[in-house]
Amino acid sequence: MAATPQKPAAATPRRKVSRHRGEGQWAAGHFTPLNGNEQFKKDDDGLNVRTRIETIYSKHGFDSIDPNDLRGRMRWWGLYTQRKPGIDGGKTAILEPEELDDKYFMLRVRIDGGRLTTQQLRVIGEISQEFARGTADITDRQNVQYHWIRIEDVPEIWNRLEAVGLSTTEACGDTPRVVIGSPVAGIAEDEIIDGSSAIDEIHSRYIGSKEFSNLPRKFKTAISGSPLLDVAHEINDIAFVGVNHPEHGPGFDLWVGGGLSTNPKIGVRLGAWVPLDEVPDVWAGVIGIFRDYGYRRLRTRARLKFLVADWGPEKFRQILQDEYLKRELVDGPAPAQPLQRWRDHVGVHRQNDGRFYVGFAPRVGRVDGTTLTKIAELAEAHGSGRVRTTVEQKMIILDVEEAQVDSLVESLEALDLTARPSSFRRGTMACTGIEYCKLAIVETKARGSQLIDELERRIPDFDEPLTININGCPNACARIQVADIGLKGQLVVNDRGEQVEGYQVHLGGALGLEAGFGRKVRGLKVTSDELPDYVERVLKRFQEEREDGERFATWAARASEEALS
Repeated sequence: MAATPQKPAAATPRRKVSRHRGEGQWAAGHFTPLNGNEQFKKDDDGLNVRTRIETIYSKHGFDSIDPNDLRGRMRWWGLYTQRKPGIDGGKTAILEPEELDDKYFMLRVRIDGGRLTTQQLRVIGEISQEFARGTADITDRQNVQYHWIRIEDVPEIWNRLEAVGLSTTEACGDTPRVVIGSPVAGIAEDEIIDGSSAIDEIHSRYIGSKEFSNLPRKFKTAISGSPLLDVAHEINDIAFVGVNHPEHGPGFDLWVGGGLSTNPKIGVRLGAWVPLDEVPDVWAGVIGIFRDYGYRRLRTRARLKFLVADWGPEKFRQILQDEYLKRELVDGPAPAQPLQRWRDHVGVHRQNDGRFYVGFAPRVGRVDGTTLTKIAELAEAHGSGRVRTTVEQKMIILDVEEAQVDSLVESLEALDLTARPSSFRRGTMACTGIEYCKLAIVETKARGSQLIDELERRIPDFDEPLTININGCPNACARIQVADIGLKGQLVVNDRGEQVEGYQVHLGGALGLEAGFGRKVRGLKVTSDELPDYVERVLKRFQEEREDGERFATWAARASEEALS
């Protein structure tokens, strides 16, 4: 009799085995380029593009530029293509880069520590008038940005900048960007320590050097010895914050891993005290970790903040000490709580030599070449020839004799550069926006200026410190998550069912030792046209409901969604 056929045993499901590709860390042996940016950096160092700009592109024009230079390596010298006029925000994420590109450039001038002489400022203004159609915006990283730059003019612009000690070297790209510093370093009466010499040493040793010209992404540095914590240290890749050590005296508290964009993180303290003369070496150690251990596989995870989040501060400090510094760091104290909310140095303040500095507020960082030239003239007439830019898109004239202060303030007012601004003028910041930026979805600069005017008219008695930060896209160049009122540009639907420019609202963000990210109310979006009404409504509710001395951010954290809508 034939055997009864047996039912086959059920096959055991095969588990899919995926080989971990790593994060593209050089220190783990992952040198193979894992995305297009890593490939073009491997093919040729970004610093090398300058020769091609000078010898080929400036002579043969925009159409001669290699695409990997155009949208990659030229950033190493401060150049980005700007947005072609007439392309609305709905097409930002749809069009190819070459469709968004205009045949003109944004050019960023790096101003380390925000320090300028009047001669330098005058040259910046003259370049603006001659080559940039008058444009010259002050950024929230103390730089100046031009627009409408032709590639044919770039070598001459470099010649003029470098003749007065300025440059665009590594102003953009996967590099150590401008080193921001206290704009009143060396002159403020209350300064803990002057970090200027460390900024100078970092610049002279490392900027333009191929040692750190190929990083996973950009690297942002802040150094300040001001008790006002005036450089937004919490959102930089590395920050040195002035503190007094009980045994060793003035030095710096070391922070790492801050950054915003679409995945914001507040920097963390390593608990280490660094003396002034060791700041450059410690800086080189931290950026060395980023170069060697930073994630290069995915651009979205290529900032230092992701490595710090994965490792934690203890492991990060240990690797810094063991592999890079070859010594232990000294434990140190945290910074003290700043005594005032405003950190922009606007107004009239006494210097440590008895003279005064005068900080003033342009509108959302927007100035022009003619105005900058006039500021240089005012500084020479009333001060010693030194000016500063700040991380709040403001400017400062130094070394003013007491008898000259009133005259200078009046002269600035005549240029619409007030040293006595309203809270709205003082606290409103805006990124470049759709006017020039290829990533933007909405207008920012003009919208911010209009909002200032409307709020000054509607709530003239409002005098609380308040920040209103306006960004044209999710990338947070204007620090929307850490503003009292942060406005992230996007397309929204109005009450007629039309898609129009508008903003997602973040409320109650802050920097300082109580740093935190703003609250998002579910579904809260406003159109550009509705913006003044919305902000007026929320601020009046704040005035009605606040407790004595309560900050807007504190109120926004506890307020009802109805009060914030």
